[in-house]
Amino acid sequence: MYYVYILRCSDNSLYCGQTKDLQRRVVEHNNSNSKSKYTRARQPVKLVYFERIKTISEVLKREYQIKKMTKSEKETLIKGFNNS
Repeated sequence: MYYVYILRCSDNSLYCGQTKDLQRRVVEHNNSNSKSKYTRARQPVKLVYFERIKTISEVLKREYQIKKMTKSEKETLIKGFNNS
């Protein structure tokens, strides 16, 4: 199982990524040694959206789709998110 996710950064910007281990990745983004230069400078970050996806090719396609969205489109996606 793979995940595409959106984080809300401390400056209210949004960051989209993909991973196999969602919990680990969010912890990494909040670590001062984070590999992600973008989130390292905008900590703390909070997980606000995710989707479970079966294959790597599908998760990469979905990540690309989300990254192409405007911020308001991403906010709408987040607003409709139900983590259940």
